[in-house]
Amino acid sequence: MRRKLTAAILAFAFIGTFWPGVALAEEGMAVHYSDVFQGRPTASNEIFDQNGMTAAHKKFPFGSKVRVTNLENGKSVVLTINDRMARRNGNIIDVTRRAAQELGFEKQGRTRVSIEPVQ
Repeated sequence: MRRKLTAAILAFAFIGTFWPGVALAEEGMAVHYSDVFQGRPTASNEIFDQNGMTAAHKKFPFGSKVRVTNLENGKSVVLTINDRMARRNGNIIDVTRRAAQELGFEKQGRTRVSIEPVQ
């Protein structure tokens, strides 16, 4: 019984890591990019635009759509992942200035959010 339970937990962890559509919502801190990145290529080779609705994440594949919800005010947006974050970064997502404006945290620069994949 213990082996079956352990195997089931490991299988779910594996699938959740490599198949984002199965992943549960993730909560943590979000920040918005510095203007220094404007016009530079992202990890996916797109040119970074502060006015776009894009984000950087550690695991979601490029092109994935995620719903980001500001847990302070309930506002949410759907963003496309087009960049990577450093693994040592303690935040769960970096968003563009436009996304931060729509989420209502541009002036603070950082807020607590929930992220979930959009099918």
